[in-house]
Amino acid sequence: MHALSMTQLPALAVLAVVLLLAAVMYAVARARGRYGIKAPAITGHPAFEAIFRVQANTVESVVMFLPTLWLAARYSNPTLAGALGLLWVLARAWYAVAYARRPASREAPFVVASLLWVVLLVMALVGVIRALMIAP
Repeated sequence: MHALSMTQLPALAVLAVVLLLAAVMYAVARARGRYGIKAPAITGHPAFEAIFRVQANTVESVVMFLPTLWLAARYSNPTLAGALGLLWVLARAWYAVAYARRPASREAPFVVASLLWVVLLVMALVGVIRALMIAP
């Protein structure tokens, strides 16, 4: 067996995102049962609504995060992009727990995840622009 290459960190980050999405999906299903919220309803108990918003916000963030991660990994530094991607997943997990427990406490993890995404976005932009400038 080969040791994990640091350039494979972006793939590990993607797998972590999949697990995060599965976890928030499971949390919504569990909360539906706990609070008696039958699909397709998305309102009812405030605790259910917070957990549902965590899932929706996570899906919205992942849509922007994944292409940014892969562009940063491809056109900039895959090791750094992967490490930042894993930190982003941890920040989003922190966000999910904070929001579900006390919605007002979600700001700090949201800011951390957003800053990590912005760094990845800058890496992707700079990398793609450099590639375009040296393309034949």
